[in-house]
Order: sequence, then C-alpha cells, then structure tokens
Amino acid sequence: MSFEQDREYIAQHLDLGKEALYLTKNECENIGLSREEILDIIEDTLIEHGHQNYEMPAKGGVHPWPEVFFHAMPAYVPKMKACGCKWIECYPNNPKKYDLPQTTGLFVLNDVLSGVPMAIMDSTWITAMRTPAVTVIAAAALHPDAKTFGMYGCGVQGIEHVRFVVKTLKNLDKIYIYDIVESRMDDLIKLVQPEIDAEIIKADNAQVVAENCEVLSSATIILKEPLTAVKDDWISNGQTILPCDMNTYFDLKTQYRADKYIVDSHDEHEYFAQNGYFPKDKGLPKVYAQTGEIVAGLKKGRESAEELIVCSNIGMSVCDVTIAKAIFDIAINNKIGKMLPL
Repeated sequence: MSFEQDREYIAQHLDLGKEALYLTKNECENIGLSREEILDIIEDTLIEHGHQNYEMPAKGGVHPWPEVFFHAMPAYVPKMKACGCKWIECYPNNPKKYDLPQTTGLFVLNDVLSGVPMAIMDSTWITAMRTPAVTVIAAAALHPDAKTFGMYGCGVQGIEHVRFVVKTLKNLDKIYIYDIVESRMDDLIKLVQPEIDAEIIKADNAQVVAENCEVLSSATIILKEPLTAVKDDWISNGQTILPCDMNTYFDLKTQYRADKYIVDSHDEHEYFAQNGYFPKDKGLPKVYAQTGEIVAGLKKGRESAEELIVCSNIGMSVCDVTIAKAIFDIAINNKIGKMLPL
C-alpha cells in the first residue's frame, strides 16, 4: 500500500485535519494486538533501524528534579508509514510517594503526507510491550540456544519479559526471577507460570540469578548513580546481559570489560552519557554495534561460547511509532476510541 492509499483509507474513517482519534490505556491494551504480532513488528523495525531506514533524533528532554526526566521521542519509519512522537516521563519515586507508575506518557501519531495529528493515545502499554520485545529478539540473535534466563525486576516490565522470552528462546527450561519486593515475585509466578512451560524460580538474592543463568535482563529504574546490585564477580564468560535500565543494576565493570558492548541506539546512549549517567572520566564503553545491526545480520553476534556480551536497550521511538501505527490501524478499522475535534 502506498502512502496515498494509506491516507485515503484513513480518510474514510477520520476527517483528517479536523479531528483526531483518542485511545485510552485500556483501549490500547485490549486492541487485539498479540505478542506474536508485536514481535514481528519490532523485529521488522529493528531491521529497518539496522539498515538506517528511519529518522530518529536522540531523546531531547527536561529534568525538573535530579532523579527524573521528561523525554520527547519523535520518529519516522517509512516502511511502516509511521510518524509521531512520544512524550514520556520517568519518576522513580512515584510508586512509593504517590502510588503512581514510574513511567507514563502520551503518543501523538501524524499523517505522513499532510503532517496533521491523526491520533493521541496512552503510551504506557506501548512502552510495556515494545521494551521486552526488543530484549527477547536481541536475546534470540545473541544466545538462541539458552536454557536459562534471569529477570531482575518483577513489575510490569519484568512480567512481560518473562511472557515474551519463551516465544524467542525456544529451549528455555528455567527462568530465575528476583525483586527486592518479594510479593512482586509471587505475583509474577501466579500470573505467568500457568501460561508458560519453563519453570519460574524465585531466587533468594541477585547473586543466585547471576550465577545460574546464561541470559540476564533487568528492568528496574534508571538512575545516575548505579545500584551495582549485580557484582562483576558474579558474571562469567559466555553470558549475555540485556539491561533495559542502562547501567543502574549491573556493575559497570561488567559493561566495560565485555567482549562486545551493543546498544539499541548509539546516539541515545551518548545523550545519556552527556547527561551524567556514565562516569565522566570513562564515558560510554566502546560500542561494537547497534541491536538492529545484529538483528539485520549486518554485524556478527556471538562468535564464540566464551564471549561476554552486554546489549543495552534503553528504548527507541522507532519501536514506539510502529506499534502506535499498528494500534491506530486496528482502532479505525474497528471503530475503537473517541474522535476529538482539533
């Protein structure tokens, strides 16, 4: 379908330039987009990113408080005819202080040909889905035969990582989980164990997970001062580490000594480095490749069983915009959401 045909179809459901479709978090979550479909969309998006078929400036933001950030995340992916921007915030103390999520936001989707806004939707569910999708696609590209997976953080992201990972790492038989709040581990097991065949094991501490898993991921909080909860001494050659919280949870020594340090976006990691999230005297570890280059087969992933690989995926708006476009297409086709006058 061409850009013109896509716009013509949308115009049959939406008075472009005069109204926009509004979708709530609940409507996005229940739109009918399966995890398998999300994986397909994200894999295609990463391949497009690997081939440089996109436009995505590094995250621009404001920082009202030292521990928080607001980010504007625009992106354009021609293949998916997807153009828009996510406005997202990260307030690590929200759950304790206000009983609110750490991360919330809105997404604005635009018509590529005229530029007018087509949709405004909650971005929380989009973020919760695309983040683990990137992790597990990267895991499959870097460590496809893994039998053990470890997850640090058992909130929304941790739950979805465990749900997603069995769809790409087909040989998994054990999944170790750890969270400082024990009830979150219990909730994850109660919710997800009936859905998957791999055994979910509640670890007593972070070290147990690190020493028993071939592939590790973390989805906790993003802080300037690393927690270093997973000590470098616990990490062995041959492991694959896929943090979603940059350098918060794992010892920075591990990232600097890794045989391959891979990032989803070099520009965005440099942005965080410039804003103090890496030691000023060291900066970023030397970047071997971007995740999309590995997924697209442009750069080699694991080349030996002994390689220690760190693949840091902090979230790219190209993944947000393609999921948002898929949600929008389903919504207008099924008359879901509310039309708002512009």
